[in-house]
Amino acid sequence: MRSPIAESMPVRRGEAAPSEKHFGRKRVHATRPERWAVAAVLVAGLAYRITFLLLPLSLDDDTAAYSELARNWFHHGVYGFFKDGAIAPTLIRLPGYPLFLGAVFSVFGTHQRTVLVIQILFDLVSCWLLWDCARTEVSRQAGWAVLLLAVFCPFTAAYAATGLTECLSIFCVTLAIWSLARVVRATAAGKKALGSVLALATAMAYGMLLRPDGVLLTVAFCTGLLWYTRRSVGAVRALQTAVLAGVLAVLPLVPWTVRNYRTFHRIQPLAPRYVNNPDEFVPVGFFRWMRTWSVNFVDAGTVFWNLNDTIDPEDVPARACSGDAQCQETAALIEEHNAHQAVTPELDAKFSTLAAERIRDRPLRYYVALPAWRVADMWLWPRTERFPVNIWWWYVRDHPDQSAIAIGLGLVNLGYLALAVWGFARRRVPLRTALLGYIALRCILLGTMENPEQRYTMMMFPMVFLAAGCALAGREETAEPRN
Repeated sequence: MRSPIAESMPVRRGEAAPSEKHFGRKRVHATRPERWAVAAVLVAGLAYRITFLLLPLSLDDDTAAYSELARNWFHHGVYGFFKDGAIAPTLIRLPGYPLFLGAVFSVFGTHQRTVLVIQILFDLVSCWLLWDCARTEVSRQAGWAVLLLAVFCPFTAAYAATGLTECLSIFCVTLAIWSLARVVRATAAGKKALGSVLALATAMAYGMLLRPDGVLLTVAFCTGLLWYTRRSVGAVRALQTAVLAGVLAVLPLVPWTVRNYRTFHRIQPLAPRYVNNPDEFVPVGFFRWMRTWSVNFVDAGTVFWNLNDTIDPEDVPARACSGDAQCQETAALIEEHNAHQAVTPELDAKFSTLAAERIRDRPLRYYVALPAWRVADMWLWPRTERFPVNIWWWYVRDHPDQSAIAIGLGLVNLGYLALAVWGFARRRVPLRTALLGYIALRCILLGTMENPEQRYTMMMFPMVFLAAGCALAGREETAEPRN
């Protein structure tokens, strides 16, 4: 895999690959004025993020759930939720974020604002890491473009001020990018890179402790580590390094897996697919039926989130049924659901039969078209989920101010994505194939989700920042000596 800067250059026998020449070139060190300027931008980014703490951002039930897990774990020694006057153990959430919350609560007390301020600091460190990676591997101009794009992105700033796993997950992805670039650079120069390998393993490990989809980062970056270093140190040693990083990343999951087996008698190294405890019923038939038509954020907000509430038949779109008979059957199932405000096992079997019928009639639509539609929606829908904006933002006459906010956020999002596509197309993004590999794996996973939500793409925004900054950068600079 070649560096994006010189990927199309030929390699003569006996010469190092262009990617190795690129990563092996002398590091461009920041001057003192440049370091002060970066610090000033980060301070401005801190003030920018603090303003998000003052905004009426949308609340999320998961925030309270994580806080309860942290308090019960640290105060009572039980990782679970209060139920019927006692704490019932659970495995529906990975321990990474409750561990972070518990550590903060132990030092500063149970103040959610303190948690968010610390998250903001982590987010600013992410911005610095991206700046350092772009400046070192591409150019000073690229570094500045990446820094400004990352620091003043409203989407990552909003999640930094939200009690969810997204901010720390973004930090883990960013740290992994920065560490992998340092490992490749060091091995290309014939130097040891144990510290950077440990940093990479730490990022991958905590990423998996935060979210089950964090395993995709480990798969993509361990593969990238092998691919990028095989020419510098040989295939055998590159494989050993990649295996070492992967094993170190997986080790923290061992105590969690052992705990789950001892408590629930189930081998569960990650959180369950449907966020359920082993003794809980999962309406997989209903979810499969949703995947035969659900494609956008509105579908998640009006149907998926009302699984244990009333579903308005008007919110179920026409694409959810084909033909009069199927539409009548769908209406009857929704009515039965609303009578119980839940999906019973009997009702779930009926949804499963209906889903099988729809998949059999149009398999390409189910397996190809709808997953692609969902992924496109998660990328392109205006990122309003953390802002107090009506879900039907396109009805401008009903709420013009909120519609204006949604349209503005949508345009900003499109701008970031357009620049990122341009950056990848220019083949100037460092570690381009590894980053695209992670994006591809994640998009394949997101295509299988029945609840399209924009937040599931946030973990790919470090790649967006890096690629967008490279799109705006000039040619690669000549390395300069340390000042």
